[in-house]
Amino acid sequence: MKRYRHYKKDKAIILSVFGSVIEQDKYLTFKKQIEDEFPGVDVFIAVSSRMVLKDLIRRGFDYKNLAQTMADVDMLGYKNIIVSSVNLFPACEHELLKKTIHGFQQFSFANIRLSNAILTKTKDTTLFFKELDDKVSKKNTANLYVIHGTPKLEFGGLASVSYSAKYLEDKNENNYTCSLEGAFPYFAIKDELIRKMKKNGVKKVQIIPLLLVSGNHYIKDMVEITEELSEHFKAKIVKSITEDDKFNLIQWKNTTDIIINNIKEEITKLGH
Repeated sequence: MKRYRHYKKDKAIILSVFGSVIEQDKYLTFKKQIEDEFPGVDVFIAVSSRMVLKDLIRRGFDYKNLAQTMADVDMLGYKNIIVSSVNLFPACEHELLKKTIHGFQQFSFANIRLSNAILTKTKDTTLFFKELDDKVSKKNTANLYVIHGTPKLEFGGLASVSYSAKYLEDKNENNYTCSLEGAFPYFAIKDELIRKMKKNGVKKVQIIPLLLVSGNHYIKDMVEITEELSEHFKAKIVKSITEDDKFNLIQWKNTTDIIINNIKEEITKLGH
């Protein structure tokens, strides 16, 4: 086909991230890690949050959303494009990736693959939270895991969120869960959480944000939750498990290993 002669480059990887105004450098560090893992493959970043994207552009940074990035990569002539879903749960952001790629496939001659979100497979998710809980748990201290959540109950990603919450609560009687914007949000169930903790004799609690980067949600929401719980318990945000001062998951090896394996799986499906 005449148009296909323009596709002369082999593979490109697009890391589709939510983005962060104040923690975007962590995604850039992650991009370098992916480049090192896949030598010879060009790696790009797409930002899915329009609010973050607009703010980054206002600050002088050159970022685009997935549709714009895919158009650029297609124009550069890549035959194979792997879009890596750098989303913790396969919720609304992941669903948007599916729609974007489906639309782009209608007019692009490139082979386009979308990876799973991080916590999609049952085994990956179970081991992820088992190792995380084992790593952060402390004697005589309760854990409050805060999930960002999905605003709609119809998305398939809700199954991943629900399983994760139930697994954590079943694994350890000192584990509690809530969300920021999804099912069982903190603002709506905080009184019940406090009652349960007091009933169970909790004296200390650490807040564990299930967020890839420690951006605005970490600075605003986690601090507010900690302050409110401090009126009843000795509360603090969990200590970082990475080299960074603030707790985040994008730098944790268990997270990056899943993302890398998801990319490798899609490359295999391309026949490479």
